[in-house]
Amino acid sequence: MADAATLEARLAEAEEELHLLSTGKKEVSIGRDGKSVTYKQVRIGELRQYIADLKRQLGRPSGRRAITPLFGG
Repeated sequence: MADAATLEARLAEAEEELHLLSTGKKEVSIGRDGKSVTYKQVRIGELRQYIADLKRQLGRPSGRRAITPLFGG
């Protein structure tokens, strides 16, 4: 596993690229483990999963919460 500083840099890059991709500014290429992956609108879910994985490695919540019933069901 990469150190925290490396993960923070990757997360910042991925979140910026997600913004550009989400707003239709461009397609995105991200390097990971010596390989490059290009994301287009149809692969945006994979980029979100990558961001969630980086956040998990950093011990941060991914922003998704489990749905719990309001009444003991």
